[in-house]
Amino acid sequence: MSSISQAVQSRDVRQLGINPNHWYVVARSSEVTKTPVGVVLWQQAIALYRDSTGTIHALEDRCPHRQVKLSHGQVVGNNLECAYHGWRFDSSGECAAVPYLAENQKLPSCKIRRYLVKEQNGFIWLFPGNESPSVEPLGLPEWEHLNYIATVSVINCNAHYSYLIENLMDMYHGHLHQDLQAWAEAALQDIDEDATRVDAHYTAQSYYKIDKIWSISQLFFPALRRLHPEPLDVSYIYPHWASRLGQDFKIYCLLCPVNETQTKAYLVHFTSLNAFWRLHKLPVWFRRFVKDSLFGAAQKLLDGLVVQDVKMIEEEQQAYLQNPDRHNYELNRALVSVQRLMRSQVEKIK
Repeated sequence: MSSISQAVQSRDVRQLGINPNHWYVVARSSEVTKTPVGVVLWQQAIALYRDSTGTIHALEDRCPHRQVKLSHGQVVGNNLECAYHGWRFDSSGECAAVPYLAENQKLPSCKIRRYLVKEQNGFIWLFPGNESPSVEPLGLPEWEHLNYIATVSVINCNAHYSYLIENLMDMYHGHLHQDLQAWAEAALQDIDEDATRVDAHYTAQSYYKIDKIWSISQLFFPALRRLHPEPLDVSYIYPHWASRLGQDFKIYCLLCPVNETQTKAYLVHFTSLNAFWRLHKLPVWFRRFVKDSLFGAAQKLLDGLVVQDVKMIEEEQQAYLQNPDRHNYELNRALVSVQRLMRSQVEKIK
């Protein structure tokens, strides 16, 4: 093992940075309009905006004139205008106009950073690395699929991103959620891992089985739920997470690490309607209407899970800050694999 590898393996996972050569989610598509939006991805302040054609752009959230935030400004045509003195910047980060520029003056040569950005599956994906992307954003094929009903919950937690990922990969923590949990009696069966992902395979007892049209009512009436065995697979696909419970539910967690003690993420829950074969024969417009009308059907459930998880995650972070040398006693070997992947991704950028 190289000296760098040894250093990384011994590095405190709670102080790890991120590998910037991946795509991160910084906003939902609906959150970004012609009014600039300021976001932060791993200590980098970024201004998002749409130009006159609706195309998304991402610039360093800093006017080089007086160092104020460009996200306080407005979009004029295809340029982002600073609220302070009206300096304008094009989508490449070049200064495009200064309203009080004299005839004998040239435009300032200052330039701010432009970030690669994509709009895909209802989210804004940003690539913070300096090199050309060799990977694509994580796909969410269920987002447009007419047989899946989506719900989105925002996670804001005052904790390092590793705590959130470990929470999501450890299915034994279902004990926390009581009436809100979708599964019981989780048991880890196997783990697969490589340089980019960890897949943990559990068995569990699911409370939900969506096989008849009336069975959707289980989502709203706990008394109708009945336990039955289902496979429960969770995956850390760096830097994001995905899970599948049987054939009926798929969940993604799309990460936006803010800094060492703050993480934002989007939890995206999909309920499958694949069991209803008659539904598939209906006109596409009607199926689209059903999908759109049921968007957010699991909001109360999902938001409730997030509140409970965030409370525990933030307590973990505070305990670490107060006693950083105090070690956990971990029994779930999936978390060992997850920490190994986090460290190896940091090693790649050395």
